[in-house]
Amino acid sequence: MKTIRIKKSFTLLLATSMLIVLALSGCSGGKSAGDVVPGNDGDSANSGGQVTITHYTIDSEDRTFIEKLVPDFEAQHPNIKVKIEKAPYEQFDSKLQTLIAGGKSPDVTSHYGYGGFAEYYNKDMLLDMNDIIKEDGFKASDYNIPDDLMKIYTVKDQVYGIPVNMYVSLMLYNKDMFDAANVAYPPSDYEDKSWTFDKMVEDAKKMTHVSNDIAKTQYGVDFTWSERDMRPLYFGAEPYSQDTWTNGGVPSETHFDSPEVIAAYNKLFNLILKDKVSPTTEWSKSVAGQNGDAFVTGKVGMTVSGSWSLAGSNDFPFKVGVAAVPAGGNDKVRSVLFVDPLLILKGSKHPKEAFEWIKYLVSDEIQEKSIDLSGGNPPVNTKAAETYYKHFDGIDAADVKKVYEGAVKYGFESYNHLITHYSQINDMFINEMQPIDTGHNTVEEVMPTIQKKVMEIIKR
Repeated sequence: MKTIRIKKSFTLLLATSMLIVLALSGCSGGKSAGDVVPGNDGDSANSGGQVTITHYTIDSEDRTFIEKLVPDFEAQHPNIKVKIEKAPYEQFDSKLQTLIAGGKSPDVTSHYGYGGFAEYYNKDMLLDMNDIIKEDGFKASDYNIPDDLMKIYTVKDQVYGIPVNMYVSLMLYNKDMFDAANVAYPPSDYEDKSWTFDKMVEDAKKMTHVSNDIAKTQYGVDFTWSERDMRPLYFGAEPYSQDTWTNGGVPSETHFDSPEVIAAYNKLFNLILKDKVSPTTEWSKSVAGQNGDAFVTGKVGMTVSGSWSLAGSNDFPFKVGVAAVPAGGNDKVRSVLFVDPLLILKGSKHPKEAFEWIKYLVSDEIQEKSIDLSGGNPPVNTKAAETYYKHFDGIDAADVKKVYEGAVKYGFESYNHLITHYSQINDMFINEMQPIDTGHNTVEEVMPTIQKKVMEIIKR
């Protein structure tokens, strides 16, 4: 699940990137989701009646915990009722479109499905909050939300989202495997120049043992840095043209068959096919299940993934450490940022009341309270973040803080939030790259097909 992010480079990359993300205009939305108590005119919570707003989210514990916050919010706002609408991750986008088409648009949501902000924006689903913000007097600084994060979902000075959670990519490592192999732990400091991709491979080889007996097999690293189309960026290769970030998430060109991008993918697939320090997809499924995480089984020494993996670390059957993502050759980008915003849909009949709910969810007290209730969701609120860093048993809070601060400094917002038609692009990449993972085709053989298909999707 994505979700899932200030820093100097964040401002340069994301402000340039999302001031960005899109340049299309908005018009009208569908009918409303809010139920109105008889006698209320439905215009405002201050009109004397009671209105109901709907918050649409994923049916998982790290999202539905907000149900526990509703009674307190309603007690503070007796004229607003909050209804939580849920859907499984795989059905999130399709159900949202069905609700909107049926005139039952939710009031508040986020891009919790396969699609991202770019798709929602380009489909003209989102309300510009500027008028509400001006009338309310809302200031992000009053809620300890960094201005750089606010800029991500600000397009042409129009605010479409208020950040609520910030995930980053990071490394988790199995201290037991490191100790057994007598390998020093990787650093949490992003400024440590010794921690490189090649050093990671060197350490991974010392922890890798491949056997015909699956119970005796273990691997040094599982490197799942972002979605498949974004991974070349880690090595400094740009797969999408720069106008992507000013064309509404629609690139005029892609470069997936370029020598630079092909070389980047070969470095990653060599972890599996040449260096043999990373597991194949099939091996991971065999030890962890269809959608499981092989790292959790204790058979993988390091994993590079989103910080949502931290949420379950308190229950892992081994000692866990957190480290910086090693340097891969891109001086500006080493981490992926996954900033989840709260969005008001155009179909909302009660946007002011929806905004009250959003302000509640990003307040200091509730951001801090939500860390435990959600099982470890990272807050955007910088004050609450200090509590988040201390949330994980056995992991040094100072290391978590260093990793987060470094990830933000060297981070770029996830492509799945920035590029339109992303769910189709993602599905295509998964299908077309599978033969590389199994060794049936080379990167050089597959990438021209991917280049052709990604442009076909974009032109649709």
